[in-house]
Amino acid sequence: MSFSIKGKTAIVTGAANGIGLSIARQFADRGANVMCADMDERKLSEEWGAEQDDATLRYFAGDLRQRLTIANLVSATIDAFDRVDILVNASRQVMPTDAMDVEDNSVSVLLEQNLMTALQLSQQVARRMIKQGADQPEGQLGAIVNLSSIVSRHTRPELMGYSIAAAALDQMTRSMALALAPERIRVNAVAFGSVMSASLKSSLVDHSEWREDIRSHTPLGRIAGPTELVEAVQFLAAESSAFMTGEIITVDGGRSLLDPVLAPAH
Repeated sequence: MSFSIKGKTAIVTGAANGIGLSIARQFADRGANVMCADMDERKLSEEWGAEQDDATLRYFAGDLRQRLTIANLVSATIDAFDRVDILVNASRQVMPTDAMDVEDNSVSVLLEQNLMTALQLSQQVARRMIKQGADQPEGQLGAIVNLSSIVSRHTRPELMGYSIAAAALDQMTRSMALALAPERIRVNAVAFGSVMSASLKSSLVDHSEWREDIRSHTPLGRIAGPTELVEAVQFLAAESSAFMTGEIITVDGGRSLLDPVLAPAH
């Protein structure tokens, strides 16, 4: 099976910065048609505006917590490229939780942002994949890749909301994998830690001491760059992983093998 995604059409959310941006960049460099989606229109324009005339690249700005926005994103992708073969749900939000504060709404906020947007977009995209594959009697019709986190299994109280949302995303990945397997659509996820995401980069500005703490809690002794996570995402999107579905691949430099995630990971 091929690791190639050349000629495939991918929607990548969270594509204005951090890991989502890195995924979209690599997919475009590897010959895919890419629809870059994010709610930050200014940042999207800064990153992708000069490339809008490229026939293989478009960007879409909107709040994916809204069903109409999701429908418009899928429609814009079809208008631009006629089809969609890959969805990467890379949009995510990280925020602290006060577990004893009854006014704290972070759990519901993070479930909406990190779980429900991925679920609703996956449903819309899967429907399109099934429709466009009606005359394709065999082979993969599509691949969905979700970005999760090692905190789904190794939590910290101050990240309770994020942990719950990540665990829910993992279970959604497995459930959707079973639901879509008869339709020849695969659903997998990458759970990461000790990777230089946009949120971690921002946190290190105010907490520079965390950098060494993370390194010391990571068996491979370093913080990975976003592109190292991208390779795993591409593998799950390509036909090289054609017999994999419902899997949560961990990319964390061995972090979750020994660390109860007492040190910052995100």
